[in-house]
Amino acid sequence: MILHQIETASKEEMQEVQLKRLKKTIGNVYENVRFHRERFDDAGISPDDIRSLDDLRNLPFMKKSDLRAHYPFGLFAVEQKELVRIHASSGTSGKPTVVGYTKTDIEMWGDLVARAIAIAGGGPGEILHNAYGYGLFTGGLGLHYGSEALGMATVPISGGNTGRQITLIEDFKPTVICGTPSYLLNIAEQMEEDGKDPRKTALKYGIFGAEPWSEEMRRTLEEKFDIKACDIYGLSEVMGPGVAMECHEAQDGLHIAEDHFFVEVIDPDILEPVPDGQDGELVFTSLTKEAFPVIRYRSGDIASIQRGKCKCGRTTLKMSRVKGRIDDMLIIRGVNVFPSEIEHYLLSVDGIVPHYQLHLTKKGTMQHVELQVEVDDNFYYEINRDMEHEEVRDLVKEIQRIMKSRCLISVDVKVHKPKMIPRSQGKAVRIIDRTKETVEV
Repeated sequence: MILHQIETASKEEMQEVQLKRLKKTIGNVYENVRFHRERFDDAGISPDDIRSLDDLRNLPFMKKSDLRAHYPFGLFAVEQKELVRIHASSGTSGKPTVVGYTKTDIEMWGDLVARAIAIAGGGPGEILHNAYGYGLFTGGLGLHYGSEALGMATVPISGGNTGRQITLIEDFKPTVICGTPSYLLNIAEQMEEDGKDPRKTALKYGIFGAEPWSEEMRRTLEEKFDIKACDIYGLSEVMGPGVAMECHEAQDGLHIAEDHFFVEVIDPDILEPVPDGQDGELVFTSLTKEAFPVIRYRSGDIASIQRGKCKCGRTTLKMSRVKGRIDDMLIIRGVNVFPSEIEHYLLSVDGIVPHYQLHLTKKGTMQHVELQVEVDDNFYYEINRDMEHEEVRDLVKEIQRIMKSRCLISVDVKVHKPKMIPRSQGKAVRIIDRTKETVEV
């Protein structure tokens, strides 16, 4: 279901809308945000210099550190009395990043997420089960307001309490479920432990995001629930979920809401644009936000873009699924690798479930990596629950061979019996970093 005509607009029509909205946004931030005005002045640029979309490249980038440096409200473009909502990050690595919304922003956000849910297969009159966390995190409330805007009945269960999640899925019969892929896998496993078949629910579509996940994880979720699993993308700093959404018809890239967000892809080292189809860092400029506009915001997410008409009929620019975040990239003895790449190849190994952790330590001055994995129930009982079995040693060797040949890294591997890797009720914890500690050789 295509909600808005703009989703099928020509390139020229879209660019006309984008330029008109960009000029208005640039004028707004120059007038009302001291940070932007000073940056523009330092670069010798005024709002009148923005005559084409290409002129945007003359403006300086924004980074997450800029948000923290102006904590809490220093980058807002409206007075506090105009705000109706404030969201913030967890702040686990320092001051949280804070974003605000006017009434118009909230309505626009709801409309964009409604568009996203429709792209994923949802429709008016159906029921949506929302297992994203509610609170300062934008996921829960973002999907909630979008679901209501689309005309769906929304079950605001949030994350956790897996037994109750299962009961409501069985009793309310939602057709769409939303959450992190790792937590939805947790729900499926709990159903199986309870002797229930996740494929027998009324679910048809899953909207998953908030953490990187591989095509192998997608296939696992689709097989376990008998659904179409689609990726949703968004950053709190840019808006929240709904910036881009994967369609259930093609599942080969996420449709960007170009009429609200102008996207660039740059080489993060030289800060220059890369060709379409080449991986780089996503950079966003908001075109319609009132309270917290962002100008050339460096997302830290690595992906590529592609153009052309999609199988679903939409013509909007598409981004690939996010390969990883720049700050999540691991450098293991000189080799760059993202956790999502490790997951991609790890899940090709028979007997391994989609739960794993990377434990990072130091042995002397050298980085040491231990990949902790978990076997499935079938493998566990085939070896008579003997974790010292020869087949476990063979499994370790196979995983090490694949990591070396595919990811070009050498790792130690520890194999656990089923259900020993900690489960998540929100975002999965994939990396345990203890490199500040020293392990004796």
